[in-house]
Amino acid sequence: MRSDVLELLREAGGYISGEKMAERLGVTRAAVWKKIAALRDAGYDISSAPRSGYILRSAPDRLIEPEIAKGLGTELVGRKIICYDAVGSTNLLLKDMARQGAENGTVVVADTQGMGRGRMERAFFSPPGKGIYVSILLRPNFLPQDAPKCTLMAAVAVARAMEKFGLRAAIKWPNDIMHDGRKMVGILTEMSAEMDCVNYVVIGIGINVNIASEDFPEELRPIATSLMQMKGEPLPRVAFLQELLRALDALYACAQQEGFAPVLAAWREYAVTLGQQVRVIGPAGESFEGMAADIDAEGALLIDTSTGRRRVLAGDVSIRPKE
Repeated sequence: MRSDVLELLREAGGYISGEKMAERLGVTRAAVWKKIAALRDAGYDISSAPRSGYILRSAPDRLIEPEIAKGLGTELVGRKIICYDAVGSTNLLLKDMARQGAENGTVVVADTQGMGRGRMERAFFSPPGKGIYVSILLRPNFLPQDAPKCTLMAAVAVARAMEKFGLRAAIKWPNDIMHDGRKMVGILTEMSAEMDCVNYVVIGIGINVNIASEDFPEELRPIATSLMQMKGEPLPRVAFLQELLRALDALYACAQQEGFAPVLAAWREYAVTLGQQVRVIGPAGESFEGMAADIDAEGALLIDTSTGRRRVLAGDVSIRPKE
């Protein structure tokens, strides 16, 4: 009902009377008024005038389903969108939904998270009203060994969304989006699988959109930044999220039909790790240095060291300063 009233206001392109809306929706004028009040509470600027009715002046830049779904136009990703003001973790929530049968393409969005996580169990700063914290559920037809490539696919989707706003992304392997050596996007992919099939993949993406330097905790200021700081002005969160979902929808469809080779080729276009001297700290704490030469068909980073080429599937990779 609430979105029906909103759609009528949008379709009108001007004033529309409460009587006409009630007639169109088959409800009372009092019911229409209550929904108008609810929309105003949600941040919609709706004016009214005697004998003219109501007019929608502007919509809020809030991460709510009617705004995200409006004109989204995706085939799969965002087929169902569930929005929350606050959650512990969008990934944890969506994994629970996936186990209970949530449909392919379901998207969970939160305005803030209390337990946001990144790779290697690092906490992700998730202040309200300033970022995008979203998880996407996929039920792919590829094998479990291909699922980690979804992380690189998500990084490319963010990069393509950034381009729509005049921003050139720099991806540090495997999925960190960087600017001036500081991180502004975190991506965490989690999977449930059996030997020969994937039950589901949940891709969690946290984006520092309109976070000022002073908003970050002091310990994060040297290592974190935001899209706003990169562009020099705030970005519309709803519009950015829509571009991200569109990009991911297209990339996923390509991966399902053609495999991940086109996705990996696109990743290379944004990569800042390749061709650089890097230091790798592996999951067990071992470390070594070398030149990042390429990624292979599995998305692993290939490092040329003094003792030969090494293949890195997981670990912390840092770019070494040039001498």
